[in-house]
Amino acid sequence: MKIVRRIGVPPSSRGSTSGANCPDLFELSDGNFAVIGTEATEVLEKELPADASRADYERIVIVSRETLIRAKADIPDA
Repeated sequence: MKIVRRIGVPPSSRGSTSGANCPDLFELSDGNFAVIGTEATEVLEKELPADASRADYERIVIVSRETLIRAKADIPDA
């Protein structure tokens, strides 16, 4: 599995002065997506709706609204 491309714009285009340690989205060679975000499993797990759950190996991460909105145009419809 490899990162194929960034989804959206780089952190520097979203106002990061260093371009480091910022939320980011990537498309992977297997068609899945990888997310860099703020780990928030402990805080948000109790907020999940009754029909949602996560496996022990999964984490809940926060990605800024701007990151996701700026990536929208690059996310495939299917």
